[in-house]
Amino acid sequence: MLASRVVKTDLWHIHRRLSQEVKAQRFGPPVTHVYNPLEYAEVPLRAYLDRYGRGTREILLLGMNPGPFGMAQTGVPFGDPIMVRDWLGIEGPVRSPEHQHPKRPVLGFGCPRREISGKRLWGWARDTFESPERFFSRFMVLNYCPLVFMEESGRNRTPDKLPAQERARLFAACDEALRKEVALLRPRMVIGIGAFAEARVRAALEDVFSGVLGRIPHPSPASPVANGGWSVAAHRAFEELGVNMTVD
Repeated sequence: MLASRVVKTDLWHIHRRLSQEVKAQRFGPPVTHVYNPLEYAEVPLRAYLDRYGRGTREILLLGMNPGPFGMAQTGVPFGDPIMVRDWLGIEGPVRSPEHQHPKRPVLGFGCPRREISGKRLWGWARDTFESPERFFSRFMVLNYCPLVFMEESGRNRTPDKLPAQERARLFAACDEALRKEVALLRPRMVIGIGAFAEARVRAALEDVFSGVLGRIPHPSPASPVANGGWSVAAHRAFEELGVNMTVD
């Protein structure tokens, strides 16, 4: 665990502070548009954090950054609109971001496209634990970086592809937020969803966290492992990390 200290905050305030810090940062070409759902989708995001992020957790699952059809639309990590509304029971107004890309409009819960990663992750949680309450009694799901980066074509650009100087500023803020989240939730495991998230987990926590650090496969459709049966691969990875997946 992180060094013992009193943490007088909650996940929402950690996210608000991170939002303010990254808002002041600037990103150059090929990035032309940056979305911050912590600002324009704060109503459903806060509902998610307040409902499911109170208290301590056994396992923190950490994603990379918002997907254009997931958290960018709903404010919830891996936020496929249908899964967020129908299984998590979260819905709320979402404003349009500043400088919206014409090819990537934010339509909130009316977005007609599914986010495959979110459909897979929350679908696995539903099929394994049946109810959100049973899942969140052990797990919490957050993202490392709150921003969505897009190129002029509308193509998504992941944080690891940013120039070194931009990455350094961004990652410093995100690392600090992650350490605060871990101090608050006090998990015994912090598990990155995919290689990038695992690398950031280790960079931010390896010297200050005494629990287990690890990785499960990312549920992205760009991953052959995920397309071959993500639930089975994730279940196997959890077992290898020593997570008991038996549901009482």
